[in-house]
Amino acid sequence: MMTDQHLPLLEATPMLAEVPFLPPVLNGDAMQQMILVQVNPGETFTIRTEDGHFQCITGPAQVPMVSPNGTMPPIFVPPGYVSQVVEENGVRKVLILPHSLEFQPSLGPFPQYGPLYGPPHPALLHHPQLYHADLCPRYVHQLPTFPVYTEQDVMCHNMSVPVCEERSVKVQEQMQRRLKGGYGGGYGGGASASPHVHSGPGPFTKGAQAAVANGLGKGRTGSAPSPTPPRLKHSGRTRSTPPTDCDIKDPEEEVRRVWGLLSTVCKPTVGGVTSHSAVLSWRPPVAVATDGEARSTTCAHTGLLLSYELALSQSGTDGDFTPVYQGKDTTCTVEDLRPATPYYARVCVACSSVKGTPSETAAFTTLCGVPDVPAVPRLVHRTTTSVTLQWRSPNDNGAKITAFHLEYHEQGDQSAFKEVYSGLAKQYKVMRLTPSTKYAFRLAAKNDVGMSAFSTVVNCCTVACIASPPAPPSAARLTEAGTTWLSLEWSAACGPTSQDTLSYILEMEDMGGSSCGFQMKHKGEEPSCTVRELRRFTTYRFRVVASSSEGHSQPSVAVEYRTQAEQPGQPGRPVLHGPAEAHRLHAGWEAPEDDGGAPVTAYVLELSHSGDEWDVVYHGPLRQHVCEDLREGTWYKLRVYCRSQGGRSEVSESLSVKTAPLPPGPCQALRVTGGATSSQIPLSWAPPAWDGGAPVSQYCVEMAQSAETSQEQVFQGTETHCTVGQLLPGTTYLFWVKASNSAGWGAPSEMCPASTTPGVPEQCSPPHLVLTTPTSVLATWESPACSGEEECGFVLAWGAGEDALEVLYSGPSTQQEVPDLRPATDYYCRVQAVNAVGAGLFSKVAMITTPASVPAAVERVEQVWGEPLGVATAATSLALRWEEPQCHGAEITGYNIDFGEQLPLCVDRTNFHILENLQPDTTYRIRVGAVNAVGAGPFGSALKLRTAATPPEPPLLECVVAGPQSLKLRWGEGPSRPPNSRNTHYSLHMLAAADRPVCIYSGPCRTFKVQRLCEATAYQFSIQAHGESGPGPLSPPYTFSTTRSPPPQLRALKVEPAEWNKHVVTWETVQPMRGDPVVYALQLLRGREVEQLYKGSATSYTWVAPVGGGACRLRVCAARRAQDGSELWGPWSLVTPVPVAEVPKEAPPPGDCPLPHTERGWLLADEPFATALLLGFVVMAVLFAVLLQYLVIERQ
Repeated sequence: MMTDQHLPLLEATPMLAEVPFLPPVLNGDAMQQMILVQVNPGETFTIRTEDGHFQCITGPAQVPMVSPNGTMPPIFVPPGYVSQVVEENGVRKVLILPHSLEFQPSLGPFPQYGPLYGPPHPALLHHPQLYHADLCPRYVHQLPTFPVYTEQDVMCHNMSVPVCEERSVKVQEQMQRRLKGGYGGGYGGGASASPHVHSGPGPFTKGAQAAVANGLGKGRTGSAPSPTPPRLKHSGRTRSTPPTDCDIKDPEEEVRRVWGLLSTVCKPTVGGVTSHSAVLSWRPPVAVATDGEARSTTCAHTGLLLSYELALSQSGTDGDFTPVYQGKDTTCTVEDLRPATPYYARVCVACSSVKGTPSETAAFTTLCGVPDVPAVPRLVHRTTTSVTLQWRSPNDNGAKITAFHLEYHEQGDQSAFKEVYSGLAKQYKVMRLTPSTKYAFRLAAKNDVGMSAFSTVVNCCTVACIASPPAPPSAARLTEAGTTWLSLEWSAACGPTSQDTLSYILEMEDMGGSSCGFQMKHKGEEPSCTVRELRRFTTYRFRVVASSSEGHSQPSVAVEYRTQAEQPGQPGRPVLHGPAEAHRLHAGWEAPEDDGGAPVTAYVLELSHSGDEWDVVYHGPLRQHVCEDLREGTWYKLRVYCRSQGGRSEVSESLSVKTAPLPPGPCQALRVTGGATSSQIPLSWAPPAWDGGAPVSQYCVEMAQSAETSQEQVFQGTETHCTVGQLLPGTTYLFWVKASNSAGWGAPSEMCPASTTPGVPEQCSPPHLVLTTPTSVLATWESPACSGEEECGFVLAWGAGEDALEVLYSGPSTQQEVPDLRPATDYYCRVQAVNAVGAGLFSKVAMITTPASVPAAVERVEQVWGEPLGVATAATSLALRWEEPQCHGAEITGYNIDFGEQLPLCVDRTNFHILENLQPDTTYRIRVGAVNAVGAGPFGSALKLRTAATPPEPPLLECVVAGPQSLKLRWGEGPSRPPNSRNTHYSLHMLAAADRPVCIYSGPCRTFKVQRLCEATAYQFSIQAHGESGPGPLSPPYTFSTTRSPPPQLRALKVEPAEWNKHVVTWETVQPMRGDPVVYALQLLRGREVEQLYKGSATSYTWVAPVGGGACRLRVCAARRAQDGSELWGPWSLVTPVPVAEVPKEAPPPGDCPLPHTERGWLLADEPFATALLLGFVVMAVLFAVLLQYLVIERQ
């Protein structure tokens, strides 16, 4: 029932009003009448109670109304509905049901959602009413059969009644709507942080017990709820809805609350653990809420239907859990567990479409059990009186195996099994048996828990004393055949049977491929076998051999059987052999890639013209067929399938093909529309009555001046009208029209004559041009044909370009001479006839070319500066450039250059030339003229040019001072100095690696000091002078070498006394210089006397001082010794004074000490000697001055 608008109150009709309202009697003696009213979700049902008040009931709800007097009240059924009486357990119940599913209410479409069934409203259980049957169809929906309620069902409602049912239903609807919209998991990132919302009628579908319909009763199932959530038309209460304490505030918050409630389940409790089972129980989840939330939580979640899922894992809490129970009970007995195995269990709760997080994990371990059943013992060896058996140990199930028990009995003996061995060995030899006797053996294992069951019995036979092979079995019989397998059976030979067990060997020979003889395919005691992995539709030969302990029998008679063929594959898609014709199609197809093993016996070709109706047009073995009697321009579909012994194949892909169309028929009603002019005739026509199977694509209009002349096409297009132009005035023409489609052109229509009116003159023929002189042309032309009027004159257009023609002549003459033309130029002309009607068309353009002549004069001759001329040739050369003049019809072959010589200079065709071997600093008058095959053209205007002066020669370069790291160079002195050197600059170049000169100086100076050089190294230099006329030539290289560097000055000596008259003198060490060793010289100074004490490579010397010799000083210097023995001495170090040696008292007399040999001389200190030398120079200078003054005075 819908609530899009306010619902009118439902009142009982007069018939129903007569029924008294009495308390309900559910199990009285009288028959009771019950009517169920289904209220759908989102709908409101209004009733009137016995005290006269009105009450609104909101769905989902099922309202039972009972009539206690036992009489059937009259019920008004809405259109499309019927009443049905159901009697159950002495209770008669009336149900109002839709008549058929095809019934549609007249006041709106039926809502496409499934009803949700809820329990009867509690208010109606104590206020029985009669449902007002005369309802409008819009308030009654098409519903499935409603559940029937019994006394027990009604009484159970007093136990658990939802406080706020509308809220719970709308929460479920909101969750299902979110699931359908794709955002059911939008509350978090995973199952541990968000409620798991899933679709379907319930959270668990596998292993769950049958749900109680609407929570009412057991064993009675109502209609299953629809997987599609109901669509609510409103979210608030209507005016007829009574206020409730629980209103839906936020559906998302409600989902979170439900999920939080379901996630509070505790871990399961384990009890009753055995070796193969365990009992697990758990408690339902308990809502944990604050005082402020207690009322809303209770209102929202009271009466929810919960489902539980129990899952187990053997690989720990993080392993994979497998569900073992799904249902509504809180206790579960898990069976089929493995003994002595740890298990981990957890439980998960779900309500409607919300699933909570799993509980904590509970661990338990099953008890130990008896061992598993051992495998069948294996026969290892046998003799006439013994059998050796071997077996494997089974799983001990947590307790170690303590013994194996082997029992046997003789076949045919009715006694029970006897134990023949008990122990831990896994092999035993049974002795003292009867020859050629069959025995049965079985095995059991035992541990501390108990003994396992016995294994499967194995039969063994002892060897006979005299071997007699068995008789051959019967031939193999075919019981069933497939495409890749054959089932065969056989029987043993007739006669006395042996005590030994017979085994059979089935051998097979492939008759379809390369035969390798009979191969074994089966060996066993069963008299039947299914041979697999065979080829389809292939013949095989089989034979059987019996085998026993006494040998093999002869093979049975060989028989042949063949496997079945498979269904053939799909044939290839039909293709056309050649183009499609108008009434026939030649189709072909490929054989199927897989024929199923059997050859194809027939192909069936089907043809369809429209829809799914197919007609068989061919049935036969060929793979091509010609379909005839078809319609032109029509689409057809072709498909094919094949047949073989394997059956019929699938239909191939269809081929859509269109038959070729035919040309259309003749057009109709060709006529002249409108008025014709002197050059145009308008025409129109109707399309052909038959298009030939394809739409008409275009039309063609042909024209002829008579029936004998050829026809000319004047129009082609899609329109049914045209205007034929460019016709002669006053002329009659014949016209035809024809249509075309994709097949080609159809037949022409009937002839239609039409005439033009008189007009302007016709087009003249092109003028005839004759060259009278090289610069004049004579043009002549002929009068055009008569156009109905006499011509009165002609117009001649002339010009040097076809697009730039100007009127040159206008008059009655038919010729005109044109003078003063340019040579080698193309001229164009055309002529036009004029009469009283108007001017005709211009003739076609005529062209003539004037003859060639000498070239025009060369203009714009200029001098070129820079790169074309070198420095050395700038004074004797001039570079010229000019523009090429007009050739006047003949290609220019060269140029004449006149620069003052007797004859002009002839050069090839170029626009650049260098005049060489000219006089420096000279003025020339230059003219240039072009030459072609006709002759030499005139010279252009003269150009005056002047050559440059001669550049200066390089000066002489010399080295003034050479040092170890520098060279001072000088140039421009002496007789080689240039006369005008003030404006001369010089460039000094030094040759670097790979003889590449590098400029190290450029300027007006005549000296330059090159520094940062290497010692004793040769360097090459070149010099170049730059004058006003430009740079001069580079001088030849000059080679200069640096000197060797002397050793540096040593620091002061260190004198250390060793004894009273001995001193140890040391000085610093100088490293070898460029491979040259270093030697040292030590000198002793006494006044002016110099004595050399030591010369060598050592850096120390022990000196014995003389006694009473006066003050002494020491100095040292280093020398660089070359490979040739020469020495280069450096500066002396600073002098170091040495104290005077005094003889000690205890020392021996001086005469006893050896004195070093010294050179005697005049002893004078350095300072007095320098003073005396200076005084001597002063005296000599004064004497020279006096002498010079005397000589000058004497000359005067």
